[in-house]
Formats: sequence, structure tokens, C-alpha cells
Amino acid sequence: MDLHDAVLDWYDANARDLPWRSTSATPWSVMVSEFMLQQTPVSRVLPVHEAWLDRWPTPADLAAEPTGESVRAWGRLGYPRRALRLHAAATAILERHAGEVPAAYDDLIALPGVGDYTAAAIATFAYGRRHVVLDTNVRRVLARTLSGVEFPAQSVNKAERELAASVLPDDEPTAATWSVAVMELGALVCTASNPACGRCPVADLCAWRTAGHPAYDGPPRKVQTWAGTDRQCRGRLMAVLRDADSPVHRSRLDTVWSDNTQRERALNGLLKDNLATEVEPDFFALP
Repeated sequence: MDLHDAVLDWYDANARDLPWRSTSATPWSVMVSEFMLQQTPVSRVLPVHEAWLDRWPTPADLAAEPTGESVRAWGRLGYPRRALRLHAAATAILERHAGEVPAAYDDLIALPGVGDYTAAAIATFAYGRRHVVLDTNVRRVLARTLSGVEFPAQSVNKAERELAASVLPDDEPTAATWSVAVMELGALVCTASNPACGRCPVADLCAWRTAGHPAYDGPPRKVQTWAGTDRQCRGRLMAVLRDADSPVHRSRLDTVWSDNTQRERALNGLLKDNLATEVEPDFFALP
């Protein structure tokens, strides 16, 4: 298929040198990267991924630590519940799979914090298995090249999955490379805004380009905000707990966010999500 050859040749010449793609990368390295890369750019993940693997080179190493240490090491990547889920997954891997990240999709998706995309991605990128891998970048590339629309539906549907499966190469190793190649194309060329169609290897095969780049006309797309949100408040509180080597009095948390109601709501949310614990009245710490 011309589409396969064009994308695979482009990837061979343009793929970024990322540690979790190295031939020496362990399945655990791939798994850690997949958790960290959710809603977080590669540039922010790289130093944290390296430090994480230096400290915890295997799932067993992480499982041996308190959950709070995973949250502390997560730093400022955001969405710190991912750290708790990764710790829980490491513990399950130790208990169910003798400390080895499983290769089978069914075993992976049974792990805490692992959904369809993450299970397919780990099986594909760590073990070279043949699965449909649909992250945001892949979905956008396939929507444009095959369906002629600027953006895919807000959530994956059966038709989209079947379309992705129809162009997945039959050969298992080639299918695995295809999946990461399409992902890379979406990250570097077929971007959400200002796509570089002039240097796209499949521009001549792209249905969206052929149609004249029609603008997206679906439901309003979600735009993430940050300033003044509960997420920002939670991040400020987490930063205080992360940087402290002993329990923190409530008064220290009061200094980083002035809105009392929002601060209490955020703190209660952290306690409910097990990202913080009240070790004694008005003293808080990581779990």
C-alpha cells in the first residue's frame, strides 16, 4: 500500500531518538513512558522518565516504595493520580506476573490504571504485537488522510476503530512500526493546529487535502484551561507537600492559594484521591 510505504519511509528518516523507543528499552520503560505521556508533552516527560528509571528500573523496585514516593517523583508532570495508578500497576505486575510487564493485551488491560489505548500501546511498542493503537495523534492523522475531516469524533467509535484496523499491516512487526510511525507523523507534521502539509509524506494521498481542507464542523472541541482552576490550586498544594520532608501544617497551604473555599475543596479532593493524607489534625503529607 502506498500509504504504508510513504509513512514508514518518512518515519525511518525522521523518527525522534526517544529512550523508550531504543532497542535496549525495557517493557517497563515503555510502560512508564505511556503513563507519563498521557496529556503531557515529550519535552516534559524526558527528564522525569530518566530519573524514574534510574531510581526504579523494574516494577518490583517501584512496588517496594510507599505510594507517596511515586507522587513525589512525579514532580510537575500534572495529573498525579497517574503516579498512583502506575504504582498500583507495578504492584499488580509483581503479584500476578512475577515482576515482568506482561505482553498480552488481556493481561495488560487487567492492570490498575491501564485502559484500551495503554494496553494496546504497551503490547505494540514493547513487544511488537499487532494492535490498533488510537491516541490523539493517530486518530487525527487517520481522520484527515482516510476520512477527509479535520478532526475525529470526540471519542473513539466502532467505525473509527474498524477503519484503523483496515489499514493496519498484516505483518506483526510492520504493524507495530506503522502504529508508532503514524503517531510520530501526527506529533511532528499533521499537528492539531498549523499542520505542515507541505512536508507531509502522504499529502498526495490525503482526503482532507484533496477536499480543500474543510474546517471542522462537529461539536465544540474541549479547550483545557489552567489559570484559576481547581487543577491549578491542587497543583500548588501538591507542590508544598512534595517539597516538604515532614508533615505540613494547614497554615503553610493557606499561603499558596488565597480563595479559602476553593483551597479547601482542592485539599479535600487530594485527600479523597489518596494523593494526600492528614497524618494528624491540620497536618498533611503525601501518602
